[in-house]
Amino acid sequence: MSCHHLPTTMNTRTAPPSSDPIRKHLETARTQIGNGELREAAQTLNTAQRIWPGDARIYMLAGLMAEKSGNLKGALEAMRKSVAAAPDWGPGLLELALLLARQNQFKEAVETAEKVAALEPKNLMVLAGVVDIAHRAGHKEMAIKHLRRGLVLVPGDLQLSQLLAQDLSALNQHEEALQLWTALIEANPKNEPALLGRVKTLLAAGKPAKAVADTTTLLALAPGDSVYAYYNALAHGITPAHQPVELNRQLFDGMAEVYDQHTVRGLRYQLPKIVGDKILARYPEKRLNVLDLGCGTGLLGVCLGRIDGFLIGVDVSTKMIEQAARHNVYDRFHTVNLLEALEATPAALYEVITALDVFIYTGDLGQTIPNAHRILLPAGDLYFSCETAPEDGPDLVLQPNGRYAHKRSHVHALCRQAGFESVEIEDLVLRYEAGEPVQGFVVTARKAAA
Repeated sequence: MSCHHLPTTMNTRTAPPSSDPIRKHLETARTQIGNGELREAAQTLNTAQRIWPGDARIYMLAGLMAEKSGNLKGALEAMRKSVAAAPDWGPGLLELALLLARQNQFKEAVETAEKVAALEPKNLMVLAGVVDIAHRAGHKEMAIKHLRRGLVLVPGDLQLSQLLAQDLSALNQHEEALQLWTALIEANPKNEPALLGRVKTLLAAGKPAKAVADTTTLLALAPGDSVYAYYNALAHGITPAHQPVELNRQLFDGMAEVYDQHTVRGLRYQLPKIVGDKILARYPEKRLNVLDLGCGTGLLGVCLGRIDGFLIGVDVSTKMIEQAARHNVYDRFHTVNLLEALEATPAALYEVITALDVFIYTGDLGQTIPNAHRILLPAGDLYFSCETAPEDGPDLVLQPNGRYAHKRSHVHALCRQAGFESVEIEDLVLRYEAGEPVQGFVVTARKAAA
């Protein structure tokens, strides 16, 4: 959420509203920037600068214009000039904080957001921006603090209540989350986001049977909805073989902009580097074709660099693919369900197929692994990762976090049954969450040579 209002007075100089000589220019420039008319906006801001040089609002809008044009360095410089010109001006501070967050500079973004929140504790637009920054930074505790403050300012606000319930549930504070969801549903029994939110919280709290009434209501409101049907199965104690594509698309579209920063730095995710090194060790001259299933933001492509062959990315999330395309290493992308993509791909096309942190969302591998074997060229390699399910339990487990875990021995057996000549399984920590290691394994399955 961005701060889209312009202050009545200049804050950098004392002047009554009636004597603000550049207000109309600033409003015009804001509209031009919003419409992508950047050349015209620059001319308007230059006019304002000549009339009233050094005004913080001019620098702030220049920063937004620079960001819109892709000049991120210039955007930051302009925003910092705005804050230097008016250190206690809330809109300038907030826009700087939002820009820092959009550029994944979360430490300074959070510090700046807290400063502007202290300066303008009753400004709801500031509150919205601060909560947005907290969410981008993955700082749920900070978001909860400000959402609680918002509900003091606007008791019973539906959007604030819903966001607070989601964040509380994410931090396993299920009882308070359930109270909020219930209040929202009592206010509107057909509130689908609140009904689904209560279902997810009940499942996370280990109370699936109590979610049945809500999933039944959701399916009555939207018959045939695949996401509601999925949660209905979970509420009845059934582990679906796969997650709905729509569910994964929503998840990854929502995190695309911050995914790299969050996973690589925040969660210490090194799997693309590990697998990329394995591929380059086998193909040092980079002459190969690679199918990257669930390519996400293209982290594997970054580790491989340009190859002498095709690097094809497949993902259900358009926004993830947009991020991956920026690296300029992939030859082509397909925005499709990877299970359907595998079934539709002709045989013997690729030297390497990868699926890193993908099968934890797709689930059952009974058709996936044989299809990968078919698509590989002779002596080709399939690399994929799984989270570890206990050996004394089911082959496939859907965990409370919504991700699938696979039993190591079952995965090994599936690879051998599909015809892979050799199967190597390496146990490792996939990432860290809340400071705790997520245990998993990486599989290298090699197809027999012709």
